[in-house]
Amino acid sequence: MALGAGLVLAGTAAIGAPASAATPWLTVDEDGFARFSVSVTDVEAAVGQDVSQIVAEGNFGPSANWAEFGLTISGDRATGILGPLEPGHYYYQVTADDTLTVKDPTNSTSVASEPEWSTFFVAGEGAELMADAPQESRGEVAEMTYRSSVAGQDRSALVWTPPGYDADRAEPYPVLYLQHGGGQSYRDWVEVGRAAQIFDNLHAQGSIEPMVVVMGNGNVSSFADELLRNIVRTAERQYNISSDPAQRALAGLSMGGGQTFDVMVSDPGEFAYLGTFGAGRFNNLDALPAEAINAGTALLRLYVGNPTDVAYNDVAAALPKLDAAGVRYQFDGANPDAGHNWDAWQENLIDFAPRLFGGESLPGMSPGHTAIEAPFTTPPSGTTPTPWVSEDGYVTFETSTEFANAKHVTVWANWGPSHLWTRVELSKVGDRWRGTVGQLEPGWYHYRLIVDRVAVKDTSNPTSVTTEPTWSQFLVPGEGARLVTPAPEGERGTVAPMAYPSITGQQRTALVWTPVDYDAERAEPYPVLYLQHGGGQSYTDWTEMGQAANILDNHYRDGNLEPMVVVMGNGNVPDFTRELKENIVPTAEATFNISSEPADRALAGLSMGGGHTLTAWRTNPGMFSHIGVFSAGYSGNGSDLDVDALNAGTTLLRLYNGNVTDFTYGGVVTMLSVFDRVGIKYEFDGWFEGPHGWDTWQYALADFAPRLFTSATAEDGAGIPVEATVPPIAQGHLSMTVAAYGEKVVLGEALNVGDRLRLAGALPQLTVTDSRSEQQAGSSGWAVAGQSSDLTGGSREILAGHLGWTPKVLTPARA
Repeated sequence: MALGAGLVLAGTAAIGAPASAATPWLTVDEDGFARFSVSVTDVEAAVGQDVSQIVAEGNFGPSANWAEFGLTISGDRATGILGPLEPGHYYYQVTADDTLTVKDPTNSTSVASEPEWSTFFVAGEGAELMADAPQESRGEVAEMTYRSSVAGQDRSALVWTPPGYDADRAEPYPVLYLQHGGGQSYRDWVEVGRAAQIFDNLHAQGSIEPMVVVMGNGNVSSFADELLRNIVRTAERQYNISSDPAQRALAGLSMGGGQTFDVMVSDPGEFAYLGTFGAGRFNNLDALPAEAINAGTALLRLYVGNPTDVAYNDVAAALPKLDAAGVRYQFDGANPDAGHNWDAWQENLIDFAPRLFGGESLPGMSPGHTAIEAPFTTPPSGTTPTPWVSEDGYVTFETSTEFANAKHVTVWANWGPSHLWTRVELSKVGDRWRGTVGQLEPGWYHYRLIVDRVAVKDTSNPTSVTTEPTWSQFLVPGEGARLVTPAPEGERGTVAPMAYPSITGQQRTALVWTPVDYDAERAEPYPVLYLQHGGGQSYTDWTEMGQAANILDNHYRDGNLEPMVVVMGNGNVPDFTRELKENIVPTAEATFNISSEPADRALAGLSMGGGHTLTAWRTNPGMFSHIGVFSAGYSGNGSDLDVDALNAGTTLLRLYNGNVTDFTYGGVVTMLSVFDRVGIKYEFDGWFEGPHGWDTWQYALADFAPRLFTSATAEDGAGIPVEATVPPIAQGHLSMTVAAYGEKVVLGEALNVGDRLRLAGALPQLTVTDSRSEQQAGSSGWAVAGQSSDLTGGSREILAGHLGWTPKVLTPARA
């Protein structure tokens, strides 16, 4: 039977899964956000019992490894939003109470070797070769039956033939035999690996020679016999393919890669082109027939993922043995973005196929891949503290022996898409549980262990979070984490407790940050920022979780922050505005050398604290001149807003929020609409790519604090030349280029936030191009804002803590 290459191949449905459901369990929008809405009733019917926990698990983790995404159960639905997901192919299952798996009955895709799996595809840049090709560019996938003399039964293979395949062509087609991995089947390369789409698109591009691809069943005791006696012979009888070894290729992933290597050693010269994708087994390395291998092999290319790939160290050990034996090969380098998974193997196939049968033969590594200088190692078992963080961002967890009898242990942390929390399963090693996660971006991560569905503190990690006793933290160092990394000794401010009376009738505590050179006797009082936490938190969270002291210290030593005092009070009271006015502010002013002038006061908060900030601002216009709202919305209709007084008394109202995974997203959308309608002056930073969590709020503080208590602009200095070009191009876009500026400036990436370009870093000469039409740009035109930051030279030539300007259009473009 022949099947269209772009069609889904049928598989085995999960036993007990409902045949259909009224509401899809998964929808994926055009921005790559996956919305899960799972029927609890259907799950319980499928597993035959009540359940207390439901997760969607799939290749959602760091390096595209397997991870669990917890869903929130409310009534009959278990819901969650995950994303944005990188373009690519995803596979997932629904799991209840750790072990009870259910196939999504509303998703018609299937995977024969994993009956509980479903798949979906996220289109976009980088995944073009895995998208369905136009109908006219699709090859054909057909099933081929062959007799297995090794297994003693009939077996099946899938065969891809290119568009326009001619069974009577005078010249037989070259052929690639492509093998699956352990625990998989002959259908996996098509059902999960999207091999048909990859070949369709490569063929349409002219990137591969017209060839036939045979995907056989490698689950046999002697693969070389199965391949050469059964699969190859049947394929050569049924298809117009060459029997010339020079026109044959063999490749495989994981187990299939090891089988490929074994065939090369046992039968050198039978296949001129060989590829091992994440192979973890290289037999007979000490007795390689190097001369025969080299004579019969046009290409041997090895592939592997990053240190989370179980084959990483096997490949690291094999390479010097191949060198010593004199075997000619190419190494694609370690893929930093994927582990032992389909993301890596798809990329391997895309690199390997064009090299076959006279295709490209450049021996180098794929862009971004790296040589393996040494095997990946971790400290001896029992070493503390944990986790162990490598210099390049791989983090290894190991539990104590107290969970030796546990059945399921995961690490739940903020390392998912948008820094959402996902769980990575650990493996049992002796009396401990262990696992490596990465490559993680620089920054702070917080986590807890989940042991048989119970949250547990990692007792081998000395960090703690006062309001979350089961949480621990670790820092992945790097340039991207510079602001949240502790400043050098001698350049840090002081964080001290401040006791104050409370409307609750109790004594409360705040934490107060003062800069490293704070002077209690300074003639001019310091301006002050009152910074509030969120619901379920307390006054300690901004320093313990938000890294506020590190952010303030580093901004201050960089010259980006006005000397100020920051007061972090306890917002867990029935009337925060009253608490602030009657207790926190008066105590702070009596204790520290801070100003009582509204122009020198700022108020900001996250989530609940952002709501408190809005209420205090709304009911006391002019009491605080600078207002920051992080992940909080205003729910009124505007009738309670004294617009004139609020605008007159507010120097800066700046709003921040995460993406659609932040549950305050809708409320902020409403707030912006109301503020626009009634005329409230504000700045909106745009939708930060993060959830309702500390990654979003750390960013907000880092952006907000340098904007306080300063009126410095570009006009205060010698000036920064800015050139704007606005050609009347339809469907245009904003872009920025940075002119050469020697070695003095470290610049962050320019970010397009819709109506402006934001640049973190020092500002040398910039060229800003707006090729939008007048209709696209609208009446608002465009603006550029930037912030002075790191000057790596000995002198600091840009002294302004904040730079901003609005360009004038000198020659308007025609509509």
